[in-house]
Amino acid sequence: MNRPRGSRAYLSLGSNLDPEANLASGIAALREQFGAIVLSEVYRTAAVGFDGGDFLNAAAVIETTMDPYALNAWLHALEDAHGRDRSGPRFGNRTLDIDIVLFDNRVLSGPGNLHIPRPELKHAFVLRPLAEIAPETVVPDDGRTLAQLWAAHPDYGAAMETVAL
Repeated sequence: MNRPRGSRAYLSLGSNLDPEANLASGIAALREQFGAIVLSEVYRTAAVGFDGGDFLNAAAVIETTMDPYALNAWLHALEDAHGRDRSGPRFGNRTLDIDIVLFDNRVLSGPGNLHIPRPELKHAFVLRPLAEIAPETVVPDDGRTLAQLWAAHPDYGAAMETVAL
């Protein structure tokens, strides 16, 4: 099915509770809703900000006619359908976590913890997969590309385990 071209959204995906199944299901839902997506490798990473099991992380680029607020609400509904518990601490175990990291060249904040560019872009588990699939994308309010940011990251060059889903 052909979908009208719209905005480009750059997403970060993660899970550390039944991560293979939840990440695969989340990716399938993105493909069903948005058609063809660009998907990074899946990386196994340690939890950041809390003691928890390892995460599986990936990045995706989608094209959407939704605005960032509607997309964020749709992603929250997808997380909720995967059993996401929002009652716990901000940093904790996740069945499925999908965040909008970049949306075209927009800079904005809004309800539902919407921050674009996403502050978590500073973490290797967000930056490396995005730099892999969209290296020439310029980060608004920074001026550097994702590849340049990754090359300057302290974890650049460090091995990260990839996982097949």
